[in-house]
Amino acid sequence: MHHDTSTLSWSDGEATHTAAWRSVAGLPPPRRVVVADDTLPADRAYKLACEGTGLLWQGDFQNARHLLQALQRRIDKRRPRSPVPVADAGAAFHAHRQAQGQRARVLGMVLIPFDVGHVCPLRRAPDVQAACAAVFGPGHEPGVMPLRDLLGLIGAHEWRKKGVPLTAVGGRIHAHHGVFSPVRGEYVDLVAQAPLPASGPAFDIGTGTGVLAAVLARRGVQPIVATDLSAQALACAQDNLSRLGLAQQVTLQQADLFPPGRATLVVCNPPWLPAKPTSPLEHAVYDPDSRMLRGFLSGLRDHLTADGEGWLILSDLAEHLNLRSRESLLQWIAEAGLVVAGRLDARPVHPKASDPTDPLHRARAREVTSLWRLRAAPAA
Repeated sequence: MHHDTSTLSWSDGEATHTAAWRSVAGLPPPRRVVVADDTLPADRAYKLACEGTGLLWQGDFQNARHLLQALQRRIDKRRPRSPVPVADAGAAFHAHRQAQGQRARVLGMVLIPFDVGHVCPLRRAPDVQAACAAVFGPGHEPGVMPLRDLLGLIGAHEWRKKGVPLTAVGGRIHAHHGVFSPVRGEYVDLVAQAPLPASGPAFDIGTGTGVLAAVLARRGVQPIVATDLSAQALACAQDNLSRLGLAQQVTLQQADLFPPGRATLVVCNPPWLPAKPTSPLEHAVYDPDSRMLRGFLSGLRDHLTADGEGWLILSDLAEHLNLRSRESLLQWIAEAGLVVAGRLDARPVHPKASDPTDPLHRARAREVTSLWRLRAAPAA
């Protein structure tokens, strides 16, 4: 069976079919595909999925969901439950990531077909046209997508419609698909509470949904320039700032880190873990070699006014996982010609912090999110 990375081919015994391959998680199409329906036993499906065979579903949509749950249970049964010693936190993290990747590959083998216009032809299939069109465009050709991706997409679409309520912005933040949602509210509250430096312009570096720019605008900071490398993120930020009535105070710019010029306040919430993203959605969580963090620190001094401050929002989870040391962070700050003027800390309140079955529980239980107030070091 031959196909390139954007198409998938399969045979139903009578003819060979080809469709566009769509994976939000960035999974490659399976090399081998069999047609499957409600008669396929879960154990057989699990064996095929573990071997890398795609199961193109032709049965009832809800039964495909049940099959996915059955595969999840079989994977979870094989997962070790014992807590990991603190000394092995880094090894535990890498093992966890490897297990997550393997799990995603196996669960990504249950495939759902689509007709033109993102219409799913299966019995009892939900209407997913709007959710798919928001990510893939109009859908001029038939397609195939992993069911797990589709369910994530439906969930993300619902979240986008509902939004996340945040007191600090006086409303809701609506995350578009592929843009990280501010569900971890503690870092937003730190930006809402930190003492503002002298009045003047502000930069929000890597704005994402625009949430921190919105917090600063609500606090009366202006003008604000918010940057992001992702066009998706900038469209999302524009949507949120318009909904909140703050678009006049914030200018959006596509840039890798800083816009030109200097500001009295420069805020950045880079991805917190120095590891390689394995899917497009992970770019907000993983920052290979701390590239964005180090880029922000090394360029900050050149973009601050004489009385300005840089606010770095960072969790210390990487330190508890032995992925980055506090000494390295402090060294990078000093090498960039900066000093720490103060720090505000917050404990996370998300459910994983108190879930003892989470493989990274010990590190998460000790996690602190900080807002580092940085200033240019005085000239020697």
